[in-house]
Amino acid sequence: MTICIRCLVSGRVQGVFFRASARHQAQSLGITGHARNLPDGRVEVLACGTPEAVDQFKAWLTRGPDGARVDNLACETVDEQRLSGFSVG
Repeated sequence: MTICIRCLVSGRVQGVFFRASARHQAQSLGITGHARNLPDGRVEVLACGTPEAVDQFKAWLTRGPDGARVDNLACETVDEQRLSGFSVG
């Protein structure tokens, strides 16, 4: 079973390798999706995978990589998306 979530991450999440680190974390968990900077300073993350992998990834998103500061994480379940890989943009 595959689930997908869309998360908005705010705090100090741009300019600290958040997206690249998210891609590395997602790939290690077998998650597909994307991470992209938004004009308002947040990062949008789409993550699709097994419920267990998505839960682990969501837990990682609450702290991010070294140098990041996550002030808020807002996630919602979205319809399954057929994606390959994890892209950053």
